[in-house]
Amino acid sequence: MSCTDLMRGTLDLLTLRALRTGPNNGLGIAPSPGQTGAYNSFRLDRGVRTSQASLIVDPPDGRYPTRTDRVRESDAALNRAAALAALLLLAAGGSAAQPQPFLERVEVARVVIDVRVVDNDGQPIPGLTPEDFAVRIDEEPVRVETALWVGSDEAEGAAVEAVRAADAADSPDPESPGARVGGISRMLDNYYRPSPDPESPGARVGESGRLIVFVVQNSTRLLQSRVYGLLRLLRKSEGLLAAVTPSDRVAVLTFGFHLQIWVDFTDDLDRVRTLLAGEVRTGRPPVLEPRGEVSLLASLSQEQGREIFDIQEALRRIGEALEPLPGSKSVILIGHGFVSDTRGYAAAQAALQAARASVFTLDVTQAVYHTLEHGLQAVSADTGGFLVRTYEKPPLWAFGLVTNAIAGHYVLFTERPALEPGEYPIEVDVADVDGTVLARSTYVAR
Repeated sequence: MSCTDLMRGTLDLLTLRALRTGPNNGLGIAPSPGQTGAYNSFRLDRGVRTSQASLIVDPPDGRYPTRTDRVRESDAALNRAAALAALLLLAAGGSAAQPQPFLERVEVARVVIDVRVVDNDGQPIPGLTPEDFAVRIDEEPVRVETALWVGSDEAEGAAVEAVRAADAADSPDPESPGARVGGISRMLDNYYRPSPDPESPGARVGESGRLIVFVVQNSTRLLQSRVYGLLRLLRKSEGLLAAVTPSDRVAVLTFGFHLQIWVDFTDDLDRVRTLLAGEVRTGRPPVLEPRGEVSLLASLSQEQGREIFDIQEALRRIGEALEPLPGSKSVILIGHGFVSDTRGYAAAQAALQAARASVFTLDVTQAVYHTLEHGLQAVSADTGGFLVRTYEKPPLWAFGLVTNAIAGHYVLFTERPALEPGEYPIEVDVADVDGTVLARSTYVAR
């Protein structure tokens, strides 16, 4: 604001009086001639008197500009939004205060563990019962409800029927209204599926038909010792197929600079023999399309494989492609190894365990020890398989260990422990049996 004429006149009178009364009037006016005046008063810049009485100089009258219509509309919109937010908070607080209905839910769930028990010669040991197994999850024992042998069709069928009969004893008449199927029988219905005519389109293979995946770690830059070891095994690879039955399905993949899929799950063993005997080293994979429900290509296409440049990423993607398929799987990795102490390995391990895929590794390196074998050891031990060093061992001997191990295994149904979500160690032992127990290393609580 600016001074009025009356205010300006009053200030002028005060100034004149100060000049007459001298420097000690408290107004800070300049002293009379010949006098020193107050301390440091000579330093003060008196400036020029003005009628301006406000720090605002634009506009000249010193007033804030008048709000425009646009500003007033914006303020009104903000006020309405604040009021609406307050109403919503009040409504939410009122609904949260209302009592919620009590719901009681009982879920019966079990943990499925694939276990292989082999003797000192590598032969599987059948005939064990649930009482023979001791399972610990997070170092706490869990009860084994069922130990189902998956091997020959005759023994397997008898075991399945025995389990169904025991489970039916706890279930009401299945024909009665509201009848429920026993918990284990429901799991068996999902675990075992009747196989339709294998020649029919989309034929689905049950657990009695094994799913076997060969992964050959192949590269044109392999060291001479690894090239020799790889060719030595591939030339004798017929031994790996000796125990494959007509109901089994086999897929062949390689990893060199990237992941390649040569054949999807098939019962054409002649084609598999040709690939393993040398075509995977010198040829090019054909263009493939998914066929039927049992297919790797349904979840992992050849185009996607060409974008995978790390062996651990390849194992993870293989596990993810196998996970939707029924039953357990066997992955036979023929290679020279990789580094396992990485985040990529942890993801590969989790995917393979979720797929119930046991990895059996055949180390082709012609050496007693090498650093990359740790990756082969880790992926085998964590998934319930094992590592075979082929150095100074006949290929057929190594193949026999693998084919014996995948010939039969147990499926354990255990009670699910009450654990917080996370990863916990699994330990499986067998009482009074002289042999080796193979099972995955961890359980993931959801």
